[in-house]
Amino acid sequence: MKPCIIVNQRSYQLPGAPTVIVCIDGCEQDYINQAVQAGVAPFFAGLGKTGTVLSADCVMPSFTNPNNLSIVTGVPPSVHGICGNFFFDPEQGAEVLMNDARYLRAPTILASAADAGMKVAVVTAKDKLRGLLGHQLKGVCFSAEQADQANPVDNGIDDVLRKVGLPLPSVYSAELSEFVFAAAVMLLETLRPDLMYLSTTDYVQHKHAPGTPGANSFYAMIDRYLQKLDHLGAVIGITADHGMNAKTDALGNPNIVFLQDVLDRERGIAPARVLLPITDPYVVHHGALGSYATVYAGAAQDIASIARTLEGIEGVEEVLDRGTAGLRFELPPDRIGDLVVLGERLTVLGTSASRHDLSGLTVPLRSHGGLSEQRVPLLFNRVLRPYNRTALRNFDVFDLALNYAD
Repeated sequence: MKPCIIVNQRSYQLPGAPTVIVCIDGCEQDYINQAVQAGVAPFFAGLGKTGTVLSADCVMPSFTNPNNLSIVTGVPPSVHGICGNFFFDPEQGAEVLMNDARYLRAPTILASAADAGMKVAVVTAKDKLRGLLGHQLKGVCFSAEQADQANPVDNGIDDVLRKVGLPLPSVYSAELSEFVFAAAVMLLETLRPDLMYLSTTDYVQHKHAPGTPGANSFYAMIDRYLQKLDHLGAVIGITADHGMNAKTDALGNPNIVFLQDVLDRERGIAPARVLLPITDPYVVHHGALGSYATVYAGAAQDIASIARTLEGIEGVEEVLDRGTAGLRFELPPDRIGDLVVLGERLTVLGTSASRHDLSGLTVPLRSHGGLSEQRVPLLFNRVLRPYNRTALRNFDVFDLALNYAD
């Protein structure tokens, strides 16, 4: 038996070959299918014969931070504590980003593997995830967004732009994700980490539907780098943090329900606060609009009346109280508000119309956050040995790659 580590009550064999786990941000399965059909993704096309092709559910809400942290901890948000990109912190009495590692309640597989003597590297597209993914990690951890600032003390590496051979990319570009893959190839050729985690950005998926030239070009790029990692001998596990859907009507206009405006017009209830956990520093491509919202009631006795009001709105799929949402979606109840509101597949939820800048939406709105973006790919470049799983989650990817990949 290979030596193992126990992380959050799950056992992981330490890698015997370089193992690369990839989170393709916003990767609806159809993106890969369309690229394969177009003949531009031979690596993906071959996984059905040489590897393993599965699908899984991501955690709710189907946003970046909760899912990346579930993937690297192997557990749902009820355990690791990260339940959005943004939340209301009662200690500060303010709405804050969940980028600070002090909000993380569980250790990561990455840090634990490094503590066990493994060489570990993390490359993420946006710097917002670096602090969480690299929490207590003794290894390499940097973002494509701030690759020019990487240094040995903070990131375990320096001179990244020269070593990768690419210029610093724009945060709103396909090149930001390409830098992640190019850096991974560089690291595997030089430092040869035992375990590597890559996390991209969903800028392209917000802008381009599956099968369009922009989407196919992006997945062709990913395919080329995955081939390189495969040729370098890596065991590769691929999943996504969430899917992506159009959020428009038949004419391409955004379908938006402004929940705060609805509640502000409602008479007989105390002022309530609507919070959008999709919010992060990078809102140009989605306008901080997603299909999941939380509501903090002004008074406890108003919760039921608020729920009834929201349930009657066209475009709202479900309204769940704190306890129900916490149990159903495995969320930390102290961080999700009094109500959780889910938008239908073609609908996004906003606060007030005056608070959303939609000037950056130069193409029909595409976004995520709801149940309709929960199904994601789960792919491996190795055949998996038999495993006992009845329902796969994206956060099973480390378990399957380390414990079951031939």
